[in-house]
Amino acid sequence: MNGTAKLEKSQYEEKDINSSKLLIPRELYQRGLNSRRAREIAAHFDECIANEPKVSARDGKYYVFDGQHTIEARKMLNGGRDVDIRCKVYYDLTPEDEAALFAQQTGISAKVYPGTKLRAQVFAGDTEAIAFLDATERAGLTLSFNQSRGLNRIGCVAAARAEFQSAGAEIYTEALRVIAAAWDGHKDSLRAETILGVTEFIKLYHDEYDPKRLVSRCRRCDPMHIYRKARAAGDSLPVPQRYILEVWNIYNGTSRANALPLKF
Repeated sequence: MNGTAKLEKSQYEEKDINSSKLLIPRELYQRGLNSRRAREIAAHFDECIANEPKVSARDGKYYVFDGQHTIEARKMLNGGRDVDIRCKVYYDLTPEDEAALFAQQTGISAKVYPGTKLRAQVFAGDTEAIAFLDATERAGLTLSFNQSRGLNRIGCVAAARAEFQSAGAEIYTEALRVIAAAWDGHKDSLRAETILGVTEFIKLYHDEYDPKRLVSRCRRCDPMHIYRKARAAGDSLPVPQRYILEVWNIYNGTSRANALPLKF
């Protein structure tokens, strides 16, 4: 069931469980509690449309993989005290199955953000997610599961993953190595626009460009250069061409001998 786990209706039973016995596996794949969201749910709580938390019965314990904010809201409505809650209890799930199901949440559940989803998918053994993580780490960079930017840390997980899927692992890793070498992993160089521009430039000119020249030329620019210039251009070109163009301009400079032709 790992990676693409699915729940069949026959796999669960509805059962009242006291909230004190419901465990939230945050150390494995769950996100942290958003108290503000829990308060919002409590403020507008309607028993007629409330969803039952989804729980995995495993090793004599109950692990919540969907509905932790509903549980917290119900406790708030009970004066902060534990309360019996009607749950959908599933059986024969592994922790990896739970993580995969958590990552697949849709509908009115709280949005699973890209970093949180990636963390759950990696734990669940999703091969594409693991390959994406490995390709990033081969460039000496890390992916931030909480989507915060920092030194050598990519916060724009969804944008980076889109480039990994579009360009393939080899070109994606090559692009990240160029970015890391040019700007020493500065957080402002790891914005979505820069990753998109450099990756798409390398994909377009892979057999023509000189990686050392690109690193050297980029080092002369501020880490925010690609982002700022492309934003200033507005909608004169579609994405990703506006970002590729800025990388192309950086690479060529005023040189005629090393200049690459514009391919769009």
